[in-house]
Amino acid sequence: MPGPPNRPPEKTPEAPLPPVVPESAQQKSLRRLVPSRVALLLDPWKGAPNPDLMVPFDKAEAAYQAGDYSAALSALDQLSIRFAEPRWPTLPDPFRLLRVSIPAPMPPHWDPHHGLSPAEKEVIRARRVANEQLTLAGACVAWAAAHQVASDDLARPIEEAKTLLATEGESVGFYDRIDAVWNALRERVPRPKNSAVRAPPPPAAATEAEEA
Repeated sequence: MPGPPNRPPEKTPEAPLPPVVPESAQQKSLRRLVPSRVALLLDPWKGAPNPDLMVPFDKAEAAYQAGDYSAALSALDQLSIRFAEPRWPTLPDPFRLLRVSIPAPMPPHWDPHHGLSPAEKEVIRARRVANEQLTLAGACVAWAAAHQVASDDLARPIEEAKTLLATEGESVGFYDRIDAVWNALRERVPRPKNSAVRAPPPPAAATEAEEA
C-alpha cells in the first residue's frame, strides 16, 4: 500500500512585531530642536553661525514656543537641508545625523529592506531613530559638561535609556528618559547668536551732541 501523502513542513509561527511608540509633532520637534541648538554652538561656527543657518533655526524656535509644531518641523527640515550644504564646515559625528539624508539612486531590489512589509520597515525605522536619539543625547550632554552647562543630573537618565533600549527596545520608558534630557538641555543651553545681528547705530542727534 502506498504510504501516507507527504505533508508540507509545518511553518513556525512568526513572532509578532514589537509595537512602535507613536511620536507627537511636539515630541518630534523637541527631539530635533535641542540637538540642533547644540550643533549650532559647536566650534566650526566660531560662536556665530551664518544667518542662512540661523533663520530656519529661529523660525523653528519661535514656532515651537508658540505651540505650532508643524511649522517647527518644517523649519527644522529647512535647517537639515542647510546643514547638508557643502559650503559649511563639516559637522562632527554624531551631529551629522541632523543633516538631511539624500540616498544615492539605486534600483529598488538593491535595497536590503525592499521585500519587507510597511510594518516591518516602520519597526526598523523606529529602532534607527531611537539609536540616533540616544547617541545625540549622549553627545549633547558631553558637550554641556565640557562647556560649564549643568549636566551632572543627566548622566543617569542617559544610562537608564541605554539599558531600556537594550532590554525593552524603543519603549515609552526609553523616550521618557530621552525627553527629560532634551527638556533639561533646552532650558540650560544658551541659544546660538546670529552673526548678522548687530547693535543698532546711535541716533544721529545723539552722535552730534557727543561730538559737540
